[in-house]
Order: sequence, then structure tokens, then C-alpha cells
Amino acid sequence: MPKEFSRTRRVAEQLRRDLAALMRVRLDDPRMAMVSITAIVVSRDLRHARVYVTVVGAAHDKRTEIVAHLNGVSGYLRGELGRKLRLRSTPQLRFLYDESVERGAELSALIESARSHDEAARGSSQNEDDELSESP
Repeated sequence: MPKEFSRTRRVAEQLRRDLAALMRVRLDDPRMAMVSITAIVVSRDLRHARVYVTVVGAAHDKRTEIVAHLNGVSGYLRGELGRKLRLRSTPQLRFLYDESVERGAELSALIESARSHDEAARGSSQNEDDELSESP
């Protein structure tokens, strides 16, 4: 495993921890209570970071509004991170909405629906087999 990869991973994890704390404490916005950082991808040169967030229980228009707000305050967050982190330069932050959580929930619902449908079909065929075996 290349050394750069492990450093980018360590920087991304530190960014995630510090950024989550900053968003919770420094941003005086009640909408930030619904925001969760799912992943951070840092470029190899540590100049750019894509921050993937999800918003719990918000409509699509609210999600885009919150992500736009986060991108608007990214300079402030970057400055605050720069004071905490011991890096030569703090990565530029770009916030993106992570749809994987929603897609995962949709897939789970589809799988559960298919399972219940199969169980219902299996139960009805079992009942038919029982009726056939009981008749003389």
C-alpha cells in the first residue's frame, strides 16, 4: 500500500472528525443538526476534499438548500480547520449530497417486499399441497 494513500486516509478521517464538530458547534443553524458526514475523499496532493453529506428526513429541495449553504460557508469552515489541523495547507472543501443511504434504503425495501411476496406465494402453494394430500 503506497504511503500517500494512508496519509490521505488519515487526513480524511481527521477532517471528518473536526468538520463534524465544527458544523455542530460553530454553525448556528438548526438545519445542521440533520446533517451527517458520510465520507470525505481527499486528493493525493491534499489540496481538495470532497465532503459527502446526507440530510436526515429532509425533502429534496431542503437537501439542495443545505448543501448550497454548506458550500457557501466552506471558506469559513476551511479557515477554522486550518487553525486546528497541522497541515501545510488546508484542503478546499466541496460539499456533495450522498444518495447512497437513500438508495440502500430503497433496495432494502425492495428486497423485503420480494421476500414477503415469495413467502406469501410459498404459503399459498403449501396450502394447495395440503388440500390435495387431504382429499381421498
